[in-house]
Amino acid sequence: MSAEQMWDRRFAETGWPTDPDPFLVELAGALPPGRGLDLGSGPGRNSLWLAAKGWDMTLLDASRVGLDQAAAAAAAMGVTIATVHADLTGWRPEAADADLVIVANIHPGPEALAAILSQASRALRAGGHLYVTGHHVASLGRHGPPDPDRLLTDERLRGALPPELRIEVLETRERHADHSAGGDERDTAVVAWATRHPAPDGAP
Repeated sequence: MSAEQMWDRRFAETGWPTDPDPFLVELAGALPPGRGLDLGSGPGRNSLWLAAKGWDMTLLDASRVGLDQAAAAAAAMGVTIATVHADLTGWRPEAADADLVIVANIHPGPEALAAILSQASRALRAGGHLYVTGHHVASLGRHGPPDPDRLLTDERLRGALPPELRIEVLETRERHADHSAGGDERDTAVVAWATRHPAPDGAP
């Protein structure tokens, strides 16, 4: 089964969280609306929240089911989003014009994550922000993929972030588990918030 088929099935069969990531709300809530890009968006919990605040959001995901769910939710909310059906590992940004790029709960492994974050950084305009979060390795067996090499630590995420970014937040935090049956299960996550440096004078 391909990754696209797996996520199509998961989104079709499993109710997905609709509230935005609380750490994103904390870090991006005060930003003025701009252009946003949500990589691996799924049904769009974060993008829908931003679109309701006036952001021009583009969602990219390998799952057509997830994107269709996001589009339906946006229509019900009366907001507009754009969707791109594409494999994240092969995606390349068209222009450096995003004010915010989100990479939330994507666990492809160290080398692939570094490549994705490099492309995410290229999509940012100078002064734009990158938000990254994912399951900490301490969550192994409870949340996230079963491969410990695909889970995060502060050091692993720091090593995957490209050098043109100024890291403002990078830390391990506790959060409510998204799929907790009782609603009170905890999850350990790594969170990063970084800003793209302005290009040197004369640089593209």
